Amino acid sequence: MSDLAARLRALRQQAGIRDDAKAPRTAAAIVPLAGKPAVDLAALRRMAGVRERIAQPRAPLRSYTRDVPGDELSPGLRYLEQRFGGHEPPDTFDLAFARLDTARKECLLHFDTETTGLAGGTGTRAFMIGAADWHKGALRVRQLYITAMSAETAMLKTFATWVTADTVLVSYNGKSYDAPLLATRYRLARLSNPLAGLRHVDLLHPVRRRYRQDWENCKMQTAERRLLSIVREDDLPGSEAPRAWLTYLRGGASTNLIRVAEHNLQDVRSLSGLLVHAHGWAARDALAALPIHDEK
Repeated sequence: MSDLAARLRALRQQAGIRDDAKAPRTAAAIVPLAGKPAVDLAALRRMAGVRERIAQPRAPLRSYTRDVPGDELSPGLRYLEQRFGGHEPPDTFDLAFARLDTARKECLLHFDTETTGLAGGTGTRAFMIGAADWHKGALRVRQLYITAMSAETAMLKTFATWVTADTVLVSYNGKSYDAPLLATRYRLARLSNPLAGLRHVDLLHPVRRRYRQDWENCKMQTAERRLLSIVREDDLPGSEAPRAWLTYLRGGASTNLIRVAEHNLQDVRSLSGLLVHAHGWAARDALAALPIHDEK
């Protein structure tokens, strides 16, 4: 035995550690207790009814991406444009159902915003604006959204170029929410409000007058399901939009922000469909109210 091994053995004996070369060293489940026989932990676990833990497979990691769709018009401002075919709308819309006169189809601008909150006020900002209009025989949907706080003014300026003095706005609850919110953001940015003074068809109010006694509610998704036979699948609720945008701004994935854009796209497409459906409501109601004369 070498001098080092002898010194280690002497130190173990001084510490009271038994050096038994014949003792098994691989039985990890056999634990010797001072002054007592070794205990089999596996046997004790079985006697106590403790089940062995089964290793669970790890869930696959969710895909992570920061990529966002659209063209970058300026730093932090993205632009998306899509075109959709379908039934050709009338050249002139009868808006008597909304207590207005008529409007040419090329003057209509269906719009909707996605915002950082639903309460409104100066602390709430629009981070996405979607707008649809009839252009060259198709429904053109344009969307603006910001990926940086500093790009809000650029978004407001770009949206203003889509509006003219002849524009007729179409929204769903836009008179009470979207239009006032944008007016506040234009004022804070020290820009003139392009929506001021324009005619505005807010479809919520005529839909509510017509169907509130028959439907469970008059939310937009109820209207599009009942009147347009549209049922959304895997739609991100509007209440989740603020979190999706803020998550992206804080370095998170863009997955839900992309879903917000898809939600906004469907909103403005449905606005155009609902307006086409509502066209002529007043004329049909007037016809239905005529007395029926029996022919003899």
